[in-house]
Amino acid sequence: MSEFVHFNALAQDDRTLHISTLICADPATYVAEKILETAYRSLGWNLKVHYLPGERSLRSANNGEMDGELYRKFGMENDYPNLLVVLVPLLTYEIVIFTNGIRFIVNGWDSLRPYTIGYVRGIKIIEQNAVGMKLEPAPKIRQAFQKMLLGRSDIVVANRVSGLAALREMNQTNATILMPPLTTFSVFHYLNKKHRTLVPGLTTVLQKMYKDKTIESIQNSVMFKLQKGD
Repeated sequence: MSEFVHFNALAQDDRTLHISTLICADPATYVAEKILETAYRSLGWNLKVHYLPGERSLRSANNGEMDGELYRKFGMENDYPNLLVVLVPLLTYEIVIFTNGIRFIVNGWDSLRPYTIGYVRGIKIIEQNAVGMKLEPAPKIRQAFQKMLLGRSDIVVANRVSGLAALREMNQTNATILMPPLTTFSVFHYLNKKHRTLVPGLTTVLQKMYKDKTIESIQNSVMFKLQKGD
């Protein structure tokens, strides 16, 4: 509730865009936020990111309470028709399986069926591909790992970089990643359709940032800090 109170109070600033995203201490989120802060600044806009539960984040962006969604996989506009995708990839997501001792051959999503799957609630690609399976959702990735370590789930399915960052923060060294990845895909920024006039200019700026390797530089900087444990 407080998020919307703050949002309404901030809405008076017509040069600030209020963008929602998942609640998570996630390097991928930090990458996307830094890329978009840079892009919007060049267009004369400020960016304010609001951290909300996954489904609520999408609904808030879709119904206009927020101005957009920080990043999601391509195709979200099919289920959230008020969202417009900005067609420049911000980063690549690699969805992998983390385990705490369980070993099995990874052969697509169906190989998860015998296990209880921990994940962050609201990550659509997991929910869509694990229909009918035993799911143990958590609000944050750290809690998903804690449930696995307590035996409430057998595995955790998450973005590789996000999962490794969370395990590092938890000082957990026993969890391992099973290969190959379940899927790899690019993620994109979405704006509510009320900001459709921003899409062409933002697309041009992000394309320039992609070509001059600004996006790559931001990605590498975050990954370097992660590897150092900063």
